[in-house]
Amino acid sequence: MSPRLLLRRLPLAALAALAAAGLLAAPASAHPLGNFTINHYAEIRVGERLVQLDVVIDMAEIPAFTEQQRLDANHDGTVSSDELATARQPSCLALAPSLALTVDGRPMAMQLRAAGLQLLPGAGGLKTLRTVCELDAVLESPVEGAVTLTFEDRSYPDRIGWREIVVSGDGTTVAAPGTESTSPSARLTHYPTDLLAQPLDERRATISTRPGGPVLPHLVPPDAQALGASTNPVAGVAGAVPGGVGDELASLIGTEDLSFIAIVISMLIAAGLGAIHAISPGHGKTVMAAYLVGTQGTARHAVVLGLTVTASHTLGVVGLALLTLVAGDLLPPERLYPVLGLASGLIVVALGTWLLVQRVRGLRARAAHRTARAHGADHAHDDGHASDPGLHRHGGVEHRHAPEPGTTLSWRSLFALGFAGGLVPSASALILLLGAISAGRPAYGLALAIAFGLGMAVVLSGIGLLVVRAGRLLDHAPSLGRLVRFAPAVPWISATAVMAAGIFLTSQALVQRF
Repeated sequence: MSPRLLLRRLPLAALAALAAAGLLAAPASAHPLGNFTINHYAEIRVGERLVQLDVVIDMAEIPAFTEQQRLDANHDGTVSSDELATARQPSCLALAPSLALTVDGRPMAMQLRAAGLQLLPGAGGLKTLRTVCELDAVLESPVEGAVTLTFEDRSYPDRIGWREIVVSGDGTTVAAPGTESTSPSARLTHYPTDLLAQPLDERRATISTRPGGPVLPHLVPPDAQALGASTNPVAGVAGAVPGGVGDELASLIGTEDLSFIAIVISMLIAAGLGAIHAISPGHGKTVMAAYLVGTQGTARHAVVLGLTVTASHTLGVVGLALLTLVAGDLLPPERLYPVLGLASGLIVVALGTWLLVQRVRGLRARAAHRTARAHGADHAHDDGHASDPGLHRHGGVEHRHAPEPGTTLSWRSLFALGFAGGLVPSASALILLLGAISAGRPAYGLALAIAFGLGMAVVLSGIGLLVVRAGRLLDHAPSLGRLVRFAPAVPWISATAVMAAGIFLTSQALVQRF
């Protein structure tokens, strides 16, 4: 192998290795699930004769989208204020059986006192759904000595999200290890910035109570109204879930005048969002670079690889949107993300294994060729060239211009890599599509999702082209003959990088799943 070809491949392999290190260090928020969450808040206020519960369920855009189909009683495509007012009490009554309260081991009956149900502005023109339930449990006798209460929230046990329990005493002194006396999320209106990295998961609280303590005012949240009231409570504040999709998508969905210029501008914005999303960690950019380096990919291969990732991603978004519409309550979309991530990782592991097998075959082929050359040395050409027409000697260094055995690119493996890279859909594109469907513009939403994918294709194909172009530029660099001995390691490095990335993606998906 020539020093020029070495310079073409060795630095790129090093770059791929550095990128792999970056991939391993990348946070799990590469594809954030903030828009899939169902978040819980429960305050237990223990008085001398009365236990008050303030329970809030904050559904992010995707589960709220599914729930709105149930709330839309007249099936006109929108949930009116009258429908919300009618549904607030049944919603809390349906939630109550999953809330368990005991006093000294005895179950306590809880009565619904007030309720609230609100649709609040969310990302991409979608809504979030906030359910507020105020329940009371009357103690059989006043708190005169030590009393132990337990509370457990069993609602939506398999859904991801923030779960918070707050305990306070009203004329009593309480101690509940592992809980707070004030809400760190302000009743699910201002989530801490570490929501996705270290989310609270408080589902059960054991409360030790004794008499004596400051008396608190009666618990009357502004976003709940007494039963029998004719109107819904005052609108609350939507909680901004860190890692969710931003409000920049809402303008695309809310455009009323869909003129030609408006459509073109919205498509360009969607493509820009797709490009920005493609730059973020994920989508196999590291694997793409290592693959193109190790298989001596061309510009054509880079473009096709980027387009394959985009096509796979767009089909996944459409499929996930259909699932949300048809069976979102039976099979929550976020459950599929670890499964899709696992499938993607296994495909990359298989591809890395295949590349290593190809390297072994190439090594055996070269060994067999050297043996054949040794037997045929007497028949060498007069100009000093060996029987292999792909070998040449310049300046005392023998190299080959033809691809080495076992390093050629397979279109089948390229498509497999592209499929794996786009297998996990973007929440941003899903919000775009569902938001347009909610606004009664499914075709417009599909066009926005495709534009989003084209923006991804430009970035991913561009990265591949940069890798290929850098190789060609380095091919014209001055010779560094002493580096030739490292050349055989380059294909092995690239194949190992692909396999390592696949193993990491697989393990990450398993951690999320289990």
